[in-house]
Amino acid sequence: MINYHNKIFKTVRNSDNGETSSETEFRYQQEGNILTSVYKGGRIVYGHLLGIVHEDSSITMKYHQINKQGELLTGQCHSIPELMPNGKIRLHETWQWTSGDLSEGTSVIEEV
Repeated sequence: MINYHNKIFKTVRNSDNGETSSETEFRYQQEGNILTSVYKGGRIVYGHLLGIVHEDSSITMKYHQINKQGELLTGQCHSIPELMPNGKIRLHETWQWTSGDLSEGTSVIEEV
């Protein structure tokens, strides 16, 4: 199982209906199989996620965030890891808003 503790990620690709961008930074913490992250940057003033890391190192998570328009948004995400040749982690994410328009999307974030 991959340990995500103290890893920092940035968005490299996101669906048009997503809010994260290359300016968004995620700071992951992990204790056992419990994953948390604080994130912000770009359109996001503050965000927080809570997830479970599975035996295959994939992550199931819920998140909430406040954007620059002052909106509180919530969602859920499933991330599948890829180890890149440089040893860093790339996460392929499938997500859905659980507030607002309930739309779905995909994103990719990479360890910096």
